[in-house]
Amino acid sequence: MRKLSVVFAGSPAFAVPSLEALCAHAEIEVVGVITQPDRPKGRGMRVHPTPVKARALDLGLEVRAVAHPGRDLDALSWLRAKCPDFLVVVAFGALLPKSWLEAPRIAPVNVHPSLLPRWRGAAPIERALLAGDAETGVCIMQMTEGLDEGPIYACIRTPIDENDTGESLRARLAEMGARLLVDTLGRIADGLAPSPQEGTPTYAAKLTAEDRRLDWTLAAEDWDRRVRCFAPKPGARLRFRGRWLKVLAGRPQPQAGARGEVLAVNEAGIVLGLGEGSYRLELVQPEGKRAMDAAAFARGARLRPGMRWPNEA
Repeated sequence: MRKLSVVFAGSPAFAVPSLEALCAHAEIEVVGVITQPDRPKGRGMRVHPTPVKARALDLGLEVRAVAHPGRDLDALSWLRAKCPDFLVVVAFGALLPKSWLEAPRIAPVNVHPSLLPRWRGAAPIERALLAGDAETGVCIMQMTEGLDEGPIYACIRTPIDENDTGESLRARLAEMGARLLVDTLGRIADGLAPSPQEGTPTYAAKLTAEDRRLDWTLAAEDWDRRVRCFAPKPGARLRFRGRWLKVLAGRPQPQAGARGEVLAVNEAGIVLGLGEGSYRLELVQPEGKRAMDAAAFARGARLRPGMRWPNEA
């Protein structure tokens, strides 16, 4: 039996399990990979390939970098020449025009980490955490020109645990999506028809620096969601004596207290009042320094119960 041919389009680490699952499947052949160009990052601004490119090269696959699909006619010609059964897109990093979506023989397919139509858009995992959703999941969707508007082939659900971080949830959804993808492609080839999305859509806007900020107007539960969402990188952050202090771990507390008041300092951490509740900082990282226990930070900063948290110098 002829293998199903796939051109894979993806860029971040989230997409790597899907690429690996496709390559490991006996009835699927990945005939090419499209990813974002190498870009500088880190303190030294060294140029790095995307995680997908690095893994694809390890697997011996042909890789093509594409920054702007709508303007790259050579890349479109390359895709058409591959004549794949499927174009599989997993967090590629750019919208694909109609000409690209029409290239595969069977369908353009997307792995989207939310329960569509909830959280269409750029940051569905983080928005689910920040909103306090009880569950999320992955949808295998037929791609259309609209933003995550296509009909659904298959979905899988998972509860969001109170200890889930952005990192842990992203890793779990990546593996779930990879398994669902390879289980679904054969069914699509056999005639599985997608179903329209049902319900009112919500949109997962791109994340900003403000989303990471621990604001004194927020409830303790909101602090907890932000800390977990951005742990361990890039980290939620709090102003302290005119600089940023990253908060990498903590826990809401039932104790009420004035907003911004230091309620307790002990080996478990620093408890800060947030009105009807409070929040205990457990692991923090000052600017330019390594992460440390909040208790050690409190000793160095000479924090004491009853004082106001020093936002500015």
